[in-house]
Amino acid sequence: MVSFLVALAALIVGYLTYGRFVSRVFHPEEDRETPAYTKEDGVDYVPMPTWKVYMVQFLNIAGLGPIFGAIMGAKFGTASYLWIVFGCIFAGAVHDYLTSMVSIRMNGASLSEIIGAYLGEFARKVMCVFICVLLILLAATFVSGPAELLSAMTSGWGLNAYGWIVIIFLYYVIATLCPVDKIIGNIYPVFAFCLIFMAVGIGAYLVVANPGLPELWDGSLVNKEWQSAPVFPMMFITIACGAISGFHGTQSPLMARCLKNERMGRRCFYGAMITEGIVALVWAAAATCFYQDNGVVNPETGKAFSGAYIANFVSNNWLGVAGGVLAVLGIAVAPITSGDTALRSARLVVADFINFEQKSIWRRLVIAVPIFILTAIALVWSLSDADGFNILWRYFSWTNQTLSVFTLWALSVYMLRARKLWIIAYLPAIFMTCVCTTYILVAPEGFQLNYAFSLTVGIVASIVCAVAFLMYRSSFLKKNA
Repeated sequence: MVSFLVALAALIVGYLTYGRFVSRVFHPEEDRETPAYTKEDGVDYVPMPTWKVYMVQFLNIAGLGPIFGAIMGAKFGTASYLWIVFGCIFAGAVHDYLTSMVSIRMNGASLSEIIGAYLGEFARKVMCVFICVLLILLAATFVSGPAELLSAMTSGWGLNAYGWIVIIFLYYVIATLCPVDKIIGNIYPVFAFCLIFMAVGIGAYLVVANPGLPELWDGSLVNKEWQSAPVFPMMFITIACGAISGFHGTQSPLMARCLKNERMGRRCFYGAMITEGIVALVWAAAATCFYQDNGVVNPETGKAFSGAYIANFVSNNWLGVAGGVLAVLGIAVAPITSGDTALRSARLVVADFINFEQKSIWRRLVIAVPIFILTAIALVWSLSDADGFNILWRYFSWTNQTLSVFTLWALSVYMLRARKLWIIAYLPAIFMTCVCTTYILVAPEGFQLNYAFSLTVGIVASIVCAVAFLMYRSSFLKKNA
């Protein structure tokens, strides 16, 4: 329990100290007019209160990641605590904050435009396709999970999981096309509260019940449950949204277009990521407690307990009936809200790429309809295959973290050109390059190569990228001396 409390305190202190430091490095300008006003269109560029921007940003980035990812990551032991804390403070929150602020400085640019501006036109084109694929995969992935939870909650209504899938997808269509302040700005803060309430309730239960959680110093850092899955890089891909996630970079510009004042950026973007880290930490501890009592394998099915099963069990058994319903509702809604903003981001990424304004509904439909069709195809495929969801999730996880690599390198270049302390983006970029390269070489859904060889290639790849950046820095400083 001591390790859990120390990790929780570290996340809060990280926001108050390193978050403030990162903000000062970027140097937000209070008097600079933001895109919410300079490009206000009543659809995507809409000034919103700071508290709403924070709550919507938190719900947008939360999804299943900090819950299901943390539950699966807990199988690696208390090493999950360390990754959530250090990854969130020094990588994920920096990634989200800088992406948002650079988007504001670029008049609300989408992530692909940011990457293209600092890594080149070819990278912009590749990332436009890459990001759209990622967002479509995420939207398809974030349908069946909440549909399963909602069908369990409404079993007496005669509405099964497939019925909920249809309802959720129809909601995606409406939310993707509506102005950002009509649905997202009005109801998302309510669901964000549900998610926060759930984390606070489960965290309080852990503290009061004191179930004897393992500590960092008692040998629990070693992977005991997934012997065939090395902690590095597997855990760093499994726990993404609770530590660092490339998907967040696609969401941050949505709220960057609604922020009234740059000075509020740390609170809304760095702060939202720290909040997500706290949610992930709580669920990692809760899952650890569950595994201690029940093991990893469900004796009824012979397979590992699913994230949905554990989330439902913990919520209902720890928070009571009313609290459990509210918590499970929050868990179900979080991925749905990430799914619809994923498709909204895909629409805006394509619109920015072809310079196609989105004020009128028919112009939104021109881009959105093909995206809806592709998402439906991915969803149908995942449902038709017995292991479709798991395969979709694993590929989403890798593409998600790989996107964070490109984003961090683009942010490093931005910071260098802006004469700011670029190392705050440079160091996590090096680390995540090694993680993603090693993973795709060694993973079952990757090339399945020897672990030692894969790790060596991952280290070499990160060193090559690090040296290439330093060479670029030297050339840049000579040209601009």
